[in-house]
Amino acid sequence: MTIASIDVGTNTVLLLIAEVDSFTRKLIPLHNEYRMPRIGQGTKQTGIISDERLNMLFDVLKEYKSIINGYNCEKVILTGTNAFRMAKNTPEITEEIKYLFDYQLNVVSGEEEAEYAYYGAISDIVANSFSTVIDIGGSSTEIIIGEGKRILARKSLQLGSVSSSELILKSSPPNKSEIENLKKEIKKLFSSIDHKNVPLKVIAIAGTATTLACMKSGLKEFEEDRVDKSIITIEDMKNIIGELFPLTPAEILERYGPVMRGREDIIFAGALILYQFMEHFGIENVEVSTRGIRYGAIVNYLTELN
Repeated sequence: MTIASIDVGTNTVLLLIAEVDSFTRKLIPLHNEYRMPRIGQGTKQTGIISDERLNMLFDVLKEYKSIINGYNCEKVILTGTNAFRMAKNTPEITEEIKYLFDYQLNVVSGEEEAEYAYYGAISDIVANSFSTVIDIGGSSTEIIIGEGKRILARKSLQLGSVSSSELILKSSPPNKSEIENLKKEIKKLFSSIDHKNVPLKVIAIAGTATTLACMKSGLKEFEEDRVDKSIITIEDMKNIIGELFPLTPAEILERYGPVMRGREDIIFAGALILYQFMEHFGIENVEVSTRGIRYGAIVNYLTELN
């Protein structure tokens, strides 16, 4: 069975086309694409997803539909996350997507998003172990704790790389008082999670983590084989934040290259969230996974088939 899974996030729209082994249910990725239309830009302030951003989303979906048709996929899964949960015009958008593309947009709750993130992150892990998965998105951050395929706890925190950049880090580069304000906000959110429940084995997924992994390795272009399963230490994070702190978005893009395009104005906020997470919970290093919600959506679909 060949399945296409599209994850429409606040900042990115990710496509996975995977072959599913009918006996083991193992996911074999055939094709991955990512685009950054940032559909959630301004949504926390206005309460809607703007027409401009919707047109950008529709352009991406049109491109993706052409790719999907080339693989003769038997199922297309379209998952919407926090931007759609916030936006008052989501029902109209859902209807328009159905009309234009014949896709059913599934807007998941914060808890469901956390589940998808977790199951996606562990979808290629064989051994059962206690793990924490952190998914730093554009407008929310999911933290999920589990043992093997069993989720023990999950939390969806209303702060992400886009929302914290828009609402708190308004200067370019951010000034010290803005950074302190963001640190306080992050700590307040993390304090709602019991330290004792957080396993020290941490898997970081989504664009912030994969971009930071590229920065650490000196990659100007994304290389999945080098990013997946790579390790970022808390010392790496200190160094990265020190490098990013004095730079404008234009300088960040110039220094780190195409891998940063579309993320140059939000990467500092995302990096600060990850660093504060590691510091708050005493995490020495995280493993970066290129898998995430789009993989978890397929796992969830297969589970519902049973």
